[in-house]
Amino acid sequence: MTDLSKIPFSVLDLAPVPEGSDVADSFRNTLELARHVEALGYRRFWLAEHHNMRGIASSATALLIGHVAAGTQTIRVGSGGVMLPNHSPLVVAEQFGTLATLHPGRIDLGLGRAPGTDQLTMRALRRNHATAEEDFPRDVAELRAYFAPSRAGQLVRAVPGEGLRVPLWLLGSSLYSARLAAELGLPFAFASHFAPDYLLHALELYRENFRASEDLKEPYALACLNVFAAETDAEARRLFTSVQQAFINLRRGRPGKLPPPVETLEGFASELELAGVEHALRYSVVGSPEKVRAGLEAFAELTRADELMLTSQIYEQSARLRSFELAAAVKVS
Repeated sequence: MTDLSKIPFSVLDLAPVPEGSDVADSFRNTLELARHVEALGYRRFWLAEHHNMRGIASSATALLIGHVAAGTQTIRVGSGGVMLPNHSPLVVAEQFGTLATLHPGRIDLGLGRAPGTDQLTMRALRRNHATAEEDFPRDVAELRAYFAPSRAGQLVRAVPGEGLRVPLWLLGSSLYSARLAAELGLPFAFASHFAPDYLLHALELYRENFRASEDLKEPYALACLNVFAAETDAEARRLFTSVQQAFINLRRGRPGKLPPPVETLEGFASELELAGVEHALRYSVVGSPEKVRAGLEAFAELTRADELMLTSQIYEQSARLRSFELAAAVKVS
């Protein structure tokens, strides 16, 4: 069985906005969580870009990364990820060049290819959306070049940014980014916490096709999963119902704030809806510390991931802090 003590744990946060609270509460909770997991020894704290969603407050991702980095001391802070089709590569280079200058050695730049929102909002974000995803490899190359030392005759530079070599990651939920990350010699992160279908195929493709680069000599793969830990299995299952409800609401086209947990989902959703959410959240470890340890060991064994990223959209902040605390404890117990 895989030795969890040898695998770094990291955190993906969406800056959730629970029902009955507001965005200001969400930002306070996110910083409190970052400080908490830093003290527990987690390696990274990433924030994800989403737009036009009342329950997720991390839309201005670079700004929130700066807030978290300024409020912590040692943990790496980054994007999981910035959705590059929504942005000019130069602007992203300048933003993350600024972050890396203010917080040297602590900033990661994870890049995604999806818009992180609906079609209407995507058009509001970037007018040339029709070709944005097709241009992704070119945009990644352009962004990477902005972080390299300046070249003779280079007319456009990222200031700040040039020469900083901010670590780039490619994120994905299918095979596309796995293949591109392997080709470019970049670390790869898979979003198995909500898109389980291609996890193993993507990791295999990435490892088999990896080409060493100046940035990375060997493949490095991170896999993300949901972890809901509590003192008892029953309490963990209750906490998990918040994200289950949120996922069903999203699929119904009615996304909202993160709902409070319930004792049962009976009557809330149809059998078909419950089957759909069970499949989408397949890679979720929910239970007491003993069950969490077994689940994390099994996931690590299955994926052979170099790093595990845990995410927990839990309604109650105290329970969210405790969940990450219990998960960290299984590494040393």
